[in-house]
Formats: sequence, C-alpha cells, structure tokens
Amino acid sequence: MIIKLKMKRFEILPHDVQEMLFLQRFHIYVFKANFMDTRAIFKASGFLILTVIGIPSNLFICCAFLHTRLTEAKLTPADIILCHLAVANLTSTITRSFSQMLTAFGYRNIYDDFSCKLVVFFFRVSRSLSIKLTCLLSTYQAVLVSPATSILDSLKHIIPKYLQHIIVSFYAFCFATSVHLLLYSSSSLINNTIPPYTFNYEYCYVTYPDYTFFISIGLSLFFRDFAFIVMMAVMSCYILVLLYRHGKKVKNLRSTDHGNSRSRAETKASFAVVTLVILYTVFFGVDNAIWLYSLTIVRVAPLISDIRGFFSILYTSVCPVVVIATNPKVKAKLKLPRLRRLPHSVDTSSPTM
Repeated sequence: MIIKLKMKRFEILPHDVQEMLFLQRFHIYVFKANFMDTRAIFKASGFLILTVIGIPSNLFICCAFLHTRLTEAKLTPADIILCHLAVANLTSTITRSFSQMLTAFGYRNIYDDFSCKLVVFFFRVSRSLSIKLTCLLSTYQAVLVSPATSILDSLKHIIPKYLQHIIVSFYAFCFATSVHLLLYSSSSLINNTIPPYTFNYEYCYVTYPDYTFFISIGLSLFFRDFAFIVMMAVMSCYILVLLYRHGKKVKNLRSTDHGNSRSRAETKASFAVVTLVILYTVFFGVDNAIWLYSLTIVRVAPLISDIRGFFSILYTSVCPVVVIATNPKVKAKLKLPRLRRLPHSVDTSSPTM
C-alpha cells in the first residue's frame, strides 16, 4: 500500500520533473558505483604490489643471511638485527598485506574465528617488532660511529654481548602487549552489522567491549610505539651530525686505502639506517594520525581504513628493497648465480680448434 501511494505521488509530478529526478538518482547511483569500482581497483592493485614485493624480498634476505651464517662466517650484530627485521616484515606481509589483497579481490570468509585471532595477533606482534628492531638497528649504528669520548662508546661491547637477550625481550614484550587481540578478534559479525568500537580489517574484526577499553588500548599502543620512534629519530639525527663532522674533518686529509674503504662502508651503512628510520617515521606518522582520528569516532569510513592499512604495511615492502640495495652481504648473494653461469657461457662461446 505504501509503495502504491509513493508511485501515485510520483506519477502526479510533471513529466519533465519526473525525468529530472530519475536522471539525478541515476547519476548518483552511477557515481557511487564508479567510486566503489575505482576504490576496489586501486586497493587490490596496491596490496598486490606490496605482497609481490614484500614476500620474496624479505624471504630472500632471510635466506641470504642464513646462507652466509652456514657457509662463510659469523654474522655481525647488524646482520642479526636485519635478519630478525626481515622475519618480522615477512610475517606482517603475510598476515596483513596478503589477507587484505584477497579481500580486495572479492574473497570472503577466508578465516574462521581461531585463524582470525592468530592472524591479527601475529600482525600486531610483527609490526611492533619491526619498530623495535629498527630502533635497535639505529641505536647500534649510532654506537658504531660514535667517538671514543662519547657516552655511547661503552655500548660497543654491551650490545653485541647481550644482543640475543635484547631481541628475546622484544619478542616477549610484543607478545605480552598484544595478547588482548586473542580475546576480541573474530571473523564474523552479529547480524552483519559493525558494532561500535570495532576495528575493521575486512577479513577480521576487533571489537572492544566499551569506549574506555577502546581508547585506553589505542593510546597505550600508540605511546608504546611512539617512544621507540622518538628514540630512533634521535639516534638518526646523532648519526647525521657525526657524519657531517667527520666529513668536514677528513675533507683535506689523506688516509690509507684501508681506512678510506672502512670509512666509506660505515658511511654507507649509516645512511642506509637513516633512510630506514626516515621512511618508518613518515609511514608511522600517516598511519598513527589516522589511528588517533579513528579513536575519536564510533565507525571509521572504509576509505580511511584502506589508507591506514596501506601505510601500516608499506614499510614491510620498502625496507627489504633498501636492505638489498645497500647491504654488501645480501648484494653478494644476488651476484652468485651470475658468477656461476659466467664460466659456462665463456666456454660455450669460445672457438674450437
């Protein structure tokens, strides 16, 4: 009856007005459909690129350091940190980027409740580990380049000696501060409606019981990560100051070739670490600006969640590219296949008598 009344009300309108209303509604529908299609295409393409880059590159770094450890010599503390960082980035890529890519391509219900709890838990653990390991890497590099008169000089022997203990404590801390996700993560919604105080990963949902718990967990995680971001930024600035002073000091001096090569290697390693810190700080800033904004509203728009999700995982694909381009041991593993094929190619191309 209500539908018939609405149809009659619509029929008494002039023909031009009816046509105008129809076109207006049609254009709105087309605009929304095109916007959704464009968003889905960009989202799927973005997470596909991150997955295709992140998984092979991080896996290659792990294999490169493992091969070095088994065949050549003991890994340096920086190499050990980079290896753990690659493992953390690989875990983040699989649990977040790969899962997000599947949902962007239309796959639904890819996890049950138990799998969802594990996926969200290990993503948050690996992401937190990535921050702490990058901070540890920048701190250790600052210690290496610090002069003998610096306060940090005493750490040159302490960090290598207790490195395994430091890394294990990072793992324990990240596991302990992320355990709440095992309680509040799920793969489905009641009545297919997103309740308040819910973080929507699209493949999983994290629903907190009330606003107090929601805001307290969010702020505690933010300040936990922010403290390490500040520390790595301070260490990176310290590295840049030392490199600037060192560059001015040796500008008109002549050193031995060994000293020059060692100095150049330390400089390249320092700039690589500073690059990683700058990238992480930028990505962290965008990610957590959206995170803090999401704490102030009940429901977050899907587009905002997509942008935050992209920046939260972007470092896991950019970091291995920087490591592969700057680390001599990893670069050497890329050259091994070509060196092994070279004698064979020379023999086959040489003329026979």
